[in-house]
Amino acid sequence: MKILYFANSRIPTEKAHGVQIFKTLESLVKTGVKASLIVPTRKNKQFNNTNSFEYYDVEKVFNLIKIKTLDPVWLMKLPQGVYIKVQTLFFLMSLFFYLFTIRLVTLKLWRSGQAQDDTRQAQGDVVFYTRDETLLPLLHYFSKKVIWEAHNLPQRKSWYLKYWQRCDNVITISQGLKNELVKLGIASEKILVAPDGVDLNKFKNQNSKIKIKEELNLPLDKNIVMYTGHLYDWKGAGVLLEVARNSQFSFFNFQTLFVFVGGTESDVKKFRDEARGLDNVVIVGYRPPAEIPQWLKAADVLVLPNSAKKEISSLYTSPLKMFEYMAAGNPIVATNLPSIIEVLNESNAVLVDPDNSESLAQGIKFVLENNDQARALTDKAYQDVQNYSWQKRGEKIIEFIT
Repeated sequence: MKILYFANSRIPTEKAHGVQIFKTLESLVKTGVKASLIVPTRKNKQFNNTNSFEYYDVEKVFNLIKIKTLDPVWLMKLPQGVYIKVQTLFFLMSLFFYLFTIRLVTLKLWRSGQAQDDTRQAQGDVVFYTRDETLLPLLHYFSKKVIWEAHNLPQRKSWYLKYWQRCDNVITISQGLKNELVKLGIASEKILVAPDGVDLNKFKNQNSKIKIKEELNLPLDKNIVMYTGHLYDWKGAGVLLEVARNSQFSFFNFQTLFVFVGGTESDVKKFRDEARGLDNVVIVGYRPPAEIPQWLKAADVLVLPNSAKKEISSLYTSPLKMFEYMAAGNPIVATNLPSIIEVLNESNAVLVDPDNSESLAQGIKFVLENNDQARALTDKAYQDVQNYSWQKRGEKIIEFIT
C-alpha cells in the first residue's frame, strides 16, 4: 500500500497541525506502507531554508512533494477568511493538474505496454489521505480510495456530507467527532476514533528539574505553573492569565510564576499587552517542537484550560499538549470537558470547571499543597500515556483501513 497524504498547509509551520501531520506519516510508514506528503508552495518567512524533517525531528521515511501554487499573501490584509478561500482555490487548481498529469503518464505507460502487472496492481493500492475536507471533492474525482481524518467540522456540514459518505474510511481524533458524524448519517463501522499521540522517547533521558530550570533561566525558589500551546480564545490561556492577575488568590503571591510557552507572533504580542504589569507572568512566545519536552519537564504544574464555549474545544479536539503533559511526568490541571475526559480523568489529573478562573486556581492550589496526591496522579498519567504513542496510533489506523 502507498498513501498519498494531501495537506493545504505551510510546511514547516509553527502550528501544531504540522507536528501532527509529520508524526502521523512517520508512524504509518513504520508499519510497512509507503507514503508521500503533497503540499503547496506556501510562503513562511519564519522558516526559510528550514529542513522540515529536521525541524519536526522525524525520520525521512516518506517523500515531501511541494506543488508550485500561487500564494496570495497580500490578501491577508483583507477581512479574515478571504485569503484562505482564494489560496485554497489556487491549490485545488495546481493539485488538479498534478493529479491529471500523473494519470496521463500512467495511462501512457499502460497503453505502450511498458507498465508491468505488478505496476498495475500497485496503482490499485494507492490510498488518498487528507485532513482537509475542502480537498475531498477533487480527491474523489481522481481516486476511489479516499480517507478523511477529521479534526473539526465545518459550518456547511450538509454540503460536505456526501463527500464524507463516499470516503472508504473516516478517522476522527475524538469520540465527540464520531458521534456527530454518525448523527449526520455516516455509518459508525466506517469511522475509527484515533486520538492524537506523543513521541515518548522525547521525554526520556532529560536532566533533573533543577538543572533544566537553570538552563531555561527559571527561578528555583518559585512554583512554575505552565501552559504550552497557542493562545486562541478557545484554548483557555486567558483564564490562566486571569488566575495570575486576580489578587484574591493570595496563595500564589511571591510563590508562583505563571509561564506561557507558544503562540503566533501576533497572538503573543496581544497576550503580552494583556499581561502588562504582572510581574508573576512570563510569556516566552513560540519555541520549536524539539524544545517543548524540556519546558514541560521544568514545570511544577501543567495546565490544560480549554474553554467550553466552542465545540472544537468541548467536543472535537485531541490536544497534542495533553499527551505531552502526561509524558512529561508533572501533575496536570485540566478543564472537565467531554473532549478532555476521553483521556484524562480523576485518577490521572485534577479536573476543574471550564472558563472559571477561581475553579482553576483551586485546582492548581490543590496540586501544590498535596504532594502525595499529585505524585499519584502524575504516575497514573504517565502509565496511561503509554497507550498513546504515535506508533500505536499508526498501527491502529493501518489495521482499520486494511
